[in-house]
Amino acid sequence: MKSLLLAGAMIVATGTCTFAQGGYWVVGNRATSKCEIVTSNPVVNAQVGGNIWFGTGPYKSLDDAKLARSTIPNCPAVEEPPAQTQGDENKSD
Repeated sequence: MKSLLLAGAMIVATGTCTFAQGGYWVVGNRATSKCEIVTSNPVVNAQVGGNIWFGTGPYKSLDDAKLARSTIPNCPAVEEPPAQTQGDENKSD
C-alpha cells in the first residue's frame, strides 16, 4: 500500500513540474532597454552584471503576457501592427 501511495505522489510531482514549464514570461532586458515576452523561465541576473533585470510570470497565454507587459511601468509602450482585414486587401490592388 505504501509503494502505491509513493508511486502516486511521484506521478503527481512529475506532472506538476511538467505543467509548470509551459507559459509565457515578461522580462526586462537591460541591453535592449525593452521588455520581451519569452517562453522559458528567465534567470534574473542583474546583480552579477547580466542583462535580465526582472521577470514576471508565468502567464497562460500570449495575450495575458501582453496585457501584463502593458501594465509594468518600466516597460516602454509597444505598438502592435494593425490586423489586416478583407477591406485592407482590396485597397492594395
